[in-house]
Amino acid sequence: MGINSLSQALHFFFVITIELVVLFIGVSFLVMLLQEYIPPATIQRLLTGRRGQGNVLGAALGAITPFCSCSTIPIMVGLINAGAPFGAASSFLLASPLLNPVILSLFLAFLGWRATVAYAAITFILSVVLGAVWEKIGLASQVRRIRISGGHVDNQESRDFRSRLLRALIGAWHQFTGVLPYLLIGVAIGAFIYGFVPAEWVARVAGPGNPLAIPVAAVIGIPLYIRVETMIPIGMVLLQKGMSLSTLVALIIGGAGASIPEVTLLASIFKPRLVVAFVLTIFTVAVLAGYVFNIIFA
Repeated sequence: MGINSLSQALHFFFVITIELVVLFIGVSFLVMLLQEYIPPATIQRLLTGRRGQGNVLGAALGAITPFCSCSTIPIMVGLINAGAPFGAASSFLLASPLLNPVILSLFLAFLGWRATVAYAAITFILSVVLGAVWEKIGLASQVRRIRISGGHVDNQESRDFRSRLLRALIGAWHQFTGVLPYLLIGVAIGAFIYGFVPAEWVARVAGPGNPLAIPVAAVIGIPLYIRVETMIPIGMVLLQKGMSLSTLVALIIGGAGASIPEVTLLASIFKPRLVVAFVLTIFTVAVLAGYVFNIIFA
């Protein structure tokens, strides 16, 4: 039993690692190439002065330009300082980490197209709506009046396709090497669970029969800072062992949407009321998405 379990775990580790490496590098390259054509300055021009459809546009731009939080937050400040509607900038901030193409590609590869479409639709709609709510209740006054220096500079780098392609390849490789430890940790944990953790235990703790599993997963995800690259291979195994898809979605949104490093950075530009609102918003998105998944995939 022990030798068989170890063999299964090792097989899982090597197969899933290869799949994730190929997928991550491919998607990262496409994302980097897209960002060659849609830099932060372009986002600022598109959103500045927009009303009405600004929240939809902000969420859409956040989805297709998945900057990390260290870039997304300064971009949001730049948008507000340039005159973009606060609600549109907020929708951009909420959508960017949750609708990352890497997240969507991992969802598609391991959880199927139905789960991917449902996740994308739910998080996009909530990013649009909650960004508008932030503006409606006056949270714009909770942004500290600061300006970000040393950000994106529209320099004179070559803009021919070959140069853009090379920069995208280099950027994708750097991003991959940065995330590789998290990916390997996730696959290793997933392999251990696959080989040694009883399915009955997982189903009892995080299965559809536990009504508190979704909010608890959302609460755990926020301070735990679970990178999606780490969580997807773990979640894939937990689903096989009996965890509900809705619980996994709540855990992913909590970890991806409001990590401790991101909240710390937000505290430097947001007043306390808006920081609290941000964390509560991500928690709300995680819980609502989890329960909607519960209904759709019951």
